[in-house]
Amino acid sequence: MNKLKSLLEILMVSTRLGLTSFGGPVAHLGYFHSEYVRRRKWMDEKSYADLVALCQFLPGPASSQVGIGIGVMRAGVLGGIVSFIGFTLPSVLALIIFAIVLNTMDFGSAGWIHGLKIVAVAVVAHAIMGMAKNLTPDLQRKAIALFALVGTLLWQTAYSQVAVILISALIGFLLFKQHIESDTDRIKFPISKSFAVVCLSLFFGLLVLLPILREATSLNWIAMFDSFYRSGSLVFGGGHVVLPLLEREFVPTGWISEEAFLAGYGAAQAVPGPLFTFAAYIGAVIDGWKGGLLATFAIFLPAFLLILGALPFWDALRRNVKVKAALMGVNAAVVGILISAFYFPIWTSSILEPIDFAFAAILFSMLVYWKLPPWVIVVTGAIGGTLMTLI
Repeated sequence: MNKLKSLLEILMVSTRLGLTSFGGPVAHLGYFHSEYVRRRKWMDEKSYADLVALCQFLPGPASSQVGIGIGVMRAGVLGGIVSFIGFTLPSVLALIIFAIVLNTMDFGSAGWIHGLKIVAVAVVAHAIMGMAKNLTPDLQRKAIALFALVGTLLWQTAYSQVAVILISALIGFLLFKQHIESDTDRIKFPISKSFAVVCLSLFFGLLVLLPILREATSLNWIAMFDSFYRSGSLVFGGGHVVLPLLEREFVPTGWISEEAFLAGYGAAQAVPGPLFTFAAYIGAVIDGWKGGLLATFAIFLPAFLLILGALPFWDALRRNVKVKAALMGVNAAVVGILISAFYFPIWTSSILEPIDFAFAAILFSMLVYWKLPPWVIVVTGAIGGTLMTLI
């Protein structure tokens, strides 16, 4: 009875956060801290800081993983699942409904769509700047990022990103294994190591097997699952980073038009909750509500498997200089992958004339220097794009 009460409480609190948490992953972590640490005292400051550190260490949507971790600490694995559902479901439903409605519309060459493309340029450029500053502070990591940029730009296959990540991990291990300081913080979770090993094995197994199954079969749902799963597995840095990865997976291959993609991205900026739920919109455009649910499951599955698999080993992992060195190489490579995807297809499909670049500079300044909310940037982009077609 107490377990059921705890699960219902987690569902209620996380759903309220899912309905009200605007502003991206950093803002989400602030909402979580206010609700779970200060108000409800489900965990202390130190445990929360340790959990956030773990989720920043792992690829995937950091804020969603923190929410899952809090649910696990409160009521085990079921608590993590319930916490995830509450925080994610509102935006998933909103974006699936939006996709179904937009499927009945003819975008044509609407100016507001072009404006949203330019918004994407400003948003991703901002994400790249922040990541590059934090993840490539020295020449060695800048070189790894350059390798990843060139490799993924010139070798665009289902295997390129995985191969670049693995090679960069090896380079990071060789370069940085003597440069890591030890960490003595500790955190404990109610998950067995055997269950964690199963989760980690499944994570890596799917990452390797899905591209093989995709090549060996002609089933659309396997191809969709592979693209979403791989995108969710290789994203360090939050929701905005997944945008160019998803665009590269689905726009050039014809799964979704550039116009529909950017319209959904604008909508995703306007709803609360994790930006990874943008995958639900793409899936729904491709195959209705069933596609939306499949996409949501596929893109968040890596986050679940990694957080559940890493929790019991977190103390050992964060002290292991080899793992931390390899991760430094991986983080640097992600910057290069993001720059590659920023150029193609985002830049090449958006900045066509000098006026486009000028408008992108204005939107970038509004976002970075004036620090206006993302929804203001989206609305300005749509209005500006419409006005530009009249000039």
